[in-house]
Amino acid sequence: MVKLAYGLDDSTAMTAPVPTFYLYGEPQRGVAEGFVHVESLDDRSRPSEWTIQPHVHRDLNHIILVAEGGGSMRADGDSVAFDAPCLLLIPAGIIHGFSWYMDSRGWVTTIADSYLHHMLERDPDLQPLFRASRAIALSQSDKVEGRIGQLAQELAWSAPGQRAAVEAHLLWLMVQALRHAALSDDSATTGGRQARLVARLRERIEQRFRHREPVAIHARALGVSETALRHACARVAGLSPAAMLDERALLEARRLLLYSNLSVAEVAYAIGFEDPAYFSRFFTRHSGQSPRDWRAAKGRAISAS
Repeated sequence: MVKLAYGLDDSTAMTAPVPTFYLYGEPQRGVAEGFVHVESLDDRSRPSEWTIQPHVHRDLNHIILVAEGGGSMRADGDSVAFDAPCLLLIPAGIIHGFSWYMDSRGWVTTIADSYLHHMLERDPDLQPLFRASRAIALSQSDKVEGRIGQLAQELAWSAPGQRAAVEAHLLWLMVQALRHAALSDDSATTGGRQARLVARLRERIEQRFRHREPVAIHARALGVSETALRHACARVAGLSPAAMLDERALLEARRLLLYSNLSVAEVAYAIGFEDPAYFSRFFTRHSGQSPRDWRAAKGRAISAS
């Protein structure tokens, strides 16, 4: 189970002067033209016990990939919770801080403000990206993480065409952010999209609940991130995707216990559990009775009626 690191207390976080840093924890200094820096998320978060206190970078922007874990971000007084996989965009001059889930994993790409705006000027579609801090859900992080790895490699050596290669990687990252932001924008049609997504999930659960597949597999098959699927299920069904999967398995288990002569072990196997003992614990946790006791109680109730 992940644990949310303590930090960013609303009552005290903004009472002290907000420090201005170069990179986090480093004294402010001039930013070189074309400055780009990539580092692992835990390089500064782990030593700080997964809490980054509110601070500001005058001339530096962040693109943060959260590949695993999540947390919450405070940006100019607003709080945003996020889960992996996602991108966080933080413009220069924005007071921001983080509370990370323990052992979150990802990459922090930092870009000089003048250099970023030089790139944004090439395409008007990209310009709104850094008007405010935002969290953008991703369908998966592998491609983005691979591209950031290539960017870090380019920055580590001096080869012909380095600047062009660095800009190509940065522009690719921003295009990905732009396209995923467009997919996840909260518009008037969000409710309808979420309802259709949950309907597709229910259909898939009905077809495949006996496979006991994790939520990640369902999200991938539906072409959305786990975060987007969780949000849709919470809004439309009032349940998590995992709870919907468990609910369907329990319904089938109760049907078989009540209307068949299958043993408890056979019921377990019929709905996809490989271990009957684990099935019994699962059923008891959700129903308050063991499968055997539940079957006996329902049988007595039917006989009495």
